[in-house]
Amino acid sequence: MVEPSSTSATAAAAPGASGPAISARSLTLTLGSAAAPVDILKGIDLDIAPGEVVALLGPSGSGKSSLMAVLSGLERASGGDLSVAGQNFADLDEDGLAQARRGRIGIVLQAFHLLPTMTATENVATPMELAGSEDASARARAELEAVGLGHRTDHYPTQLSGGEQQRVAIARAIAPRPDLIFADEPTGNLDVTTGEEIVDLLFARRAETGATLLIITHDRALAERCERVLTMADGKIVSDRAGENP
Repeated sequence: MVEPSSTSATAAAAPGASGPAISARSLTLTLGSAAAPVDILKGIDLDIAPGEVVALLGPSGSGKSSLMAVLSGLERASGGDLSVAGQNFADLDEDGLAQARRGRIGIVLQAFHLLPTMTATENVATPMELAGSEDASARARAELEAVGLGHRTDHYPTQLSGGEQQRVAIARAIAPRPDLIFADEPTGNLDVTTGEEIVDLLFARRAETGATLLIITHDRALAERCERVLTMADGKIVSDRAGENP
């Protein structure tokens, strides 16, 4: 049984709130062929308030990454209603979803996904350039300075350590000052010390921008730092509670 989060309820009812940052109703995702469909998400109902910090837990195959892909616009839902940052994602095609993400949604992936032929500055600046920013390079360098990479702005990904590459990925996600940040196992490829530094950095930069943050993690200590902890199993949210040390 899903337990409602008091943290979420308080945030959603805050004076001046303009509605949920994310609102999903009966959200489904079915992949595979018509002859052999596979139900990945099975009727997700979820509201996340603006500025809320949410952890998403669950075993492998429970649907965590698929849910994040749908909520961030990387994947189209098969059914249900979905509103993200005030836009109705259910009515958008792939091009529309890509346009909706620009400047409004930042994504930090476990595998970094930096472009190998671009410098750190170019990797961070490119999404802003696509969104029409005229000062993308300057903002990219400023964000890299903020994440401690001011001395590595002209280096290529192969010249950076894993922790440095993840810092570039965080800078790329946050530089456009998005309304929402999604992070899928952001420390999964890092050692413990570097991982802790990356988490501290991610939380600090999110606090400065006021963005809504959703983190997929297997680290329960990290999850408890969040205001709210969701747990998934078999394509459904089975628990929704407040974190222990928000």
